[in-house]
Amino acid sequence: QVQLVESGGGLVQPGGSLRLSCAASGFTFSYYGMRWYRQAPGKERELVAHITSTGGVTNYAASGEGRFTISRDNAKNTVYLQMNNLKPEDTAVYYCNARVGLPQPNNYWGQGTQVTVSS
Repeated sequence: QVQLVESGGGLVQPGGSLRLSCAASGFTFSYYGMRWYRQAPGKERELVAHITSTGGVTNYAASGEGRFTISRDNAKNTVYLQMNNLKPEDTAVYYCNARVGLPQPNNYWGQGTQVTVSS
């Protein structure tokens, strides 16, 4: 079965950096684009970044543009989110997402990893 396991969250001061990882299994990772979402308390889950199956194209929400970098290692079945210059408003639970299967993809989520930006 599809499994997504996030890691790398934690407490960081404003201006600091974190690198999140998402280890995927149960599907052919290199076939699918991957996404990072986040959800802050009292807010809806929002898309943070997307990367295509080969890693050739990446897209970012305006909130992370220029500070966040999504990447992937298809040999390790892992997608990453490098977050620099973190701000208190980046505080959220970050989720890895995969849409797997054809013709109607199923939506899969990891358990999430908490990122807290605070001094």
